[in-house]
Amino acid sequence: MKWRRFFWPVIGIAAVVFSLLLLWHELRGISVDDVWEGVVAIPPHRWILAALSSVVAYASLAGYDHIALLHIGRRVSWLFVTLCSFTTYALSHNIGGSVFSGAVIRYRAYGTRGLSGQEVGVLVAICWFTFILSCVFLGGLVLVFEPQIIGRFSGAPHHGLAIAAGLALLILVAAYVFGSWLHLKPLKIAGFQLHYPALPIVARQLLIGPVELLGAAAIIFFALPAAGNPGYFVVLGVFMVSFSVGLLSHAPGALGVFEVVFLTGLSDMDPVGVLAALLVFRLFYLIIPLLLGLCVVLFFEHSQYSRGEG
Repeated sequence: MKWRRFFWPVIGIAAVVFSLLLLWHELRGISVDDVWEGVVAIPPHRWILAALSSVVAYASLAGYDHIALLHIGRRVSWLFVTLCSFTTYALSHNIGGSVFSGAVIRYRAYGTRGLSGQEVGVLVAICWFTFILSCVFLGGLVLVFEPQIIGRFSGAPHHGLAIAAGLALLILVAAYVFGSWLHLKPLKIAGFQLHYPALPIVARQLLIGPVELLGAAAIIFFALPAAGNPGYFVVLGVFMVSFSVGLLSHAPGALGVFEVVFLTGLSDMDPVGVLAALLVFRLFYLIIPLLLGLCVVLFFEHSQYSRGEG
């Protein structure tokens, strides 16, 4: 039906507008000059560490594609895979709807390397599942070792509930590993088959996958002021909640949504310092990769056109 085509874009725009209103209410006593002073106050070595964390995050995202290609048994040059993955995530993080926008970009790129539409579909599914698995795995660890995370959003401690939820998430991960060990039959959906990853691939998912989230959270951690900083693991937990809510909102770049949730999770810190750190995050994780990704797309399309393959 036609209304479905506009449903999620409308939801995304509504989420952005509502979040920006909440953000304005939260920060109405803070001037642009205050935020700029917070950005300038970040020490140079922290800028460098934040930038390096962004590199680590995007390098791990390239690992998602390498894992998926290993699963489907296709060999593509390391440089091409890395550039394709970087461009895919750089654009989809800003556009929103990363699964669908990422599928279009990958289909265009990997199609030039001989991958069929079904193979690209499996690749996208594996990359998407690796991300979900990473969220579940890290989410379980955070809830078990930092159960006060829930209290930062609910306003009341629920340590027992948090630990129980964390253990449940880790059990799901263990069940997935056990399923791989059992060599379960492939999942069939309308002629589309998704084979269960082998144990070596599952091991790579659990080792490489979480690094992206760890790196992305580290960008904010290094940009935050030292005063009142709750520590990396708490920042990681708040980041995962904010990032997840931002994805669910379908808002382009999670604009406004991400900031509102993060400020709520770190309400005990100076909001100027938190907002400055979030601006650094958007610079290193969204804006700079987007500009570089667009350059890669233009170069790729130009090369295809020159070869007569456009």
